[in-house]
Amino acid sequence: MSKFPSEIILRNEHKIVFVVMDGLGGLPLSKGGQTEMEAAKTPNLDKLVTKNVCGCFDPLLPGITPGSGPAHLSLFGYDALELPVGRGLLAALGIDFRVQPEDVCIRVNFCTLDAGGRITDRRAGRISDEENKRLLGIVREKLVAPKGVEVFLETVSEHRALMVLRSDQLDDNVADTDPQALNVAPLPAKMAGKFAGKDSYTTNLVNDLLEQVRAILATADSPANFMLLRGFAKKKPMPSFEEKWGCKAGAIAGYPMYRGLARLVGMEVVADPTEPAELAKAAAKHLPDFDFLFVHFKYTDKKGEDGDFEGKVTQIEAFDAAVPAFAELNAAALVITADHSTPAKMAVHSWHPVPVLIVSDLARPDDVKNFGERVMAHGGLGRQTMINLMPLVLAHAGRLTKFGA
Repeated sequence: MSKFPSEIILRNEHKIVFVVMDGLGGLPLSKGGQTEMEAAKTPNLDKLVTKNVCGCFDPLLPGITPGSGPAHLSLFGYDALELPVGRGLLAALGIDFRVQPEDVCIRVNFCTLDAGGRITDRRAGRISDEENKRLLGIVREKLVAPKGVEVFLETVSEHRALMVLRSDQLDDNVADTDPQALNVAPLPAKMAGKFAGKDSYTTNLVNDLLEQVRAILATADSPANFMLLRGFAKKKPMPSFEEKWGCKAGAIAGYPMYRGLARLVGMEVVADPTEPAELAKAAAKHLPDFDFLFVHFKYTDKKGEDGDFEGKVTQIEAFDAAVPAFAELNAAALVITADHSTPAKMAVHSWHPVPVLIVSDLARPDDVKNFGERVMAHGGLGRQTMINLMPLVLAHAGRLTKFGA
């Protein structure tokens, strides 16, 4: 999308509810079969599709598999290819950690290593929050940082944690130590980008800290005996959502990372339920206070990552049961979409385009009758990149005026 003409944005009372079913897109388990969306019974979503307009959008560019951070930035109308945001920063913002300019924020996964130092479980069996806190307490007590460097360790949820390194000597040009594969050793910290493979003060510090962590957790009597690091990031300035789109924005999200994404663009996080009916109730409660309400549903992605096709179908059906409550909000535009696809067949994020449904009195209905990828690909919105979605949403909400004379 070329530079958007911000002068055509209208500030009015028209409300937007923007629902993200995380990882919604899928694949058939076998050739000619149905995707999770197609296998799910979704009478309420089907009813909305029949009377409104839909399409399938590429989260970033065709063929590129996005992380959750860039995928959501694209949903919110930011050029994620020009504004890369590390996952560590999102984790920090998600738990309301007070990030300082000199901080390097890092997403941590507790993992399980075998006797040979190979990864057997990247999530350490999804340990409990309580076990996470216990292990971080042990590491905090024993970890020794060099003079002039502070190390903060905070629980996020389950196997996820946050590491923040605070020093004016540090940079965030560090590649992930998580190979995102099993039966291989964790990667050493090395510089990224044009200096890929080289060492720096920061990478040497990280490798020293990880050596200590391995020794400390070896005696902690837990399946979580090491840490994988991802998304090294400092906080960089970017325009707020309200500055960019003229909408006072709120967010309803149960998982820390998505609360972090909302805060990153200046949204006010107002509630943290995770179940569809509770999400709808929270939306009804808080919509009067905002122009734009971002609502995040995680479990479609979680079941996809677990490779659980039937479980993902069940979660789609559970969300469908709450759809009438979202429709009854009578927003000028109700959007139901996804940040990326997470097919259970692959058990990871994928590059496949995601469904987009816009419900509005200003929608030009298309011929699509079912909530599924194959048919929605032929909807009136067609196939385009996700960065184009926000202008379409504003237009369908009656929040854009004419451009030019």
